[in-house]
Amino acid sequence: MADFRIIPSIEQLRQRPGVRTLETEFGREAIVEALRLAAADLRAALAGEGKGTAAGVPTGPEEAATAIEHAARRGLSAAVQPSLRRAINATGVVIHTNLGRAPLADAAIERLGALSASYSNLEFDLETGRRGRRDAHAEALLQRLLGVESAVVVNNNAAATMLMLAALAAGKEVVVSRGELVEIGGGFRVPDVMAQSGARLREVGTTNRTRIDDYRDAIGPETALLLRVHRSNFRIEGFTEQPTLEALVRLGRERGVPVAEDIGSGYLGLVGEADAARLDALLAGEPRVQASVEAGLDLVCFSGDKLLGGPQAGILAGRRDLVAGIRRHPLMRALRVDKLTYAALEATLGEYAAGRASRTIPVLRMILAAPEAIRKRAELVASQARAIGLDATVVEGRSTVGGGTTPGLELPTWVIALRHETMSADALDRWLRQQPVPIVGRIEGDRLLLDLRTALADEDERVTETLTRASRPERP
Repeated sequence: MADFRIIPSIEQLRQRPGVRTLETEFGREAIVEALRLAAADLRAALAGEGKGTAAGVPTGPEEAATAIEHAARRGLSAAVQPSLRRAINATGVVIHTNLGRAPLADAAIERLGALSASYSNLEFDLETGRRGRRDAHAEALLQRLLGVESAVVVNNNAAATMLMLAALAAGKEVVVSRGELVEIGGGFRVPDVMAQSGARLREVGTTNRTRIDDYRDAIGPETALLLRVHRSNFRIEGFTEQPTLEALVRLGRERGVPVAEDIGSGYLGLVGEADAARLDALLAGEPRVQASVEAGLDLVCFSGDKLLGGPQAGILAGRRDLVAGIRRHPLMRALRVDKLTYAALEATLGEYAAGRASRTIPVLRMILAAPEAIRKRAELVASQARAIGLDATVVEGRSTVGGGTTPGLELPTWVIALRHETMSADALDRWLRQQPVPIVGRIEGDRLLLDLRTALADEDERVTETLTRASRPERP
């Protein structure tokens, strides 16, 4: 029969030094509730098993008090654990939407630290001493890098698309090819996002073939915009046709209709001649923002947190009068960004302006990383894993860019293939995800694969330390 008398009272438990420390950290109400829950769990364990310490159930008051204290500590720690945590991306997907897309450059992190800890001139004109414009930040750098007349920043590229259409085409028609009405991540469909703007879509062409005459025939008194949407997350191959940007621009000017493009990824390519050539080859024709601007488009929009490598943002750039109309629209206030986004974006753009982006922007470094360099890192981690008893081999693999860009494109890499003596690949994967700094890999067959292309170089040591804990049978 279970002996519940070994369970101390809540007041007795509160007198223990360790519990007093917890109460100082978490407060009286929280610690009392945690002790009650832990004591209730112990009663249930005693009633259900009562097999003594061999089964992990205490047999005396001190053992019971210690067990309750430890359980309360675990419960309180879990309760205050932030839901948003750092993670190590070892999946091989460079721009991993589920893992926060682009990690920021050191310059952006430093700027965030400096501006988040103080006041700033977010909406204050230092020259006049009067209220300034929030939406002016980052514009000068965008004008310089892209060669545009004006630019404005909102909270993501879907918002940029919707705001562009709401400001320039609400109640009117926007001509777009059927083959460009894509669905982006999370089930959001471009036609649905566009419909919320109040614009009416005029679909032209077919899924695989749209000609310039299709656009020409669709233009009428209600046409406010010709829109090109980059098919960033899929490709159409075979019997296809699509007018060039230059042809669309000529048609727009001929008919007096602005031409805009949702480019998506925000690839600038401003990384020096040698690295730019390598990036262009690796990214297999991913369009540069500047190419669209040079083609004469009136307006472009793109993401800040994909191939640009900055914070989540949507950037609209182009003709001054069109951007001015966007700035004046009531939705601009709802979709504007805060000082931290501007800080990180300006610092990221500054790396491009300084010509060092390929060395300092993490996503660009990862894409440009040579397979042999990744292999050396993987061999070092694998050798240390083998030394502690894990089955770890380095094999050839494939990374992807991700983030809705470069569909079907793969980058050659080397991965660490792990097998555990007592855990399946699924169990090991789950265990690594539950660590203080989760490690996220991918499973192929009966092996867990870790691709260090997408892990920051200074994270290799933490990967090794975590694998050391996984090698101990008693810990998992």
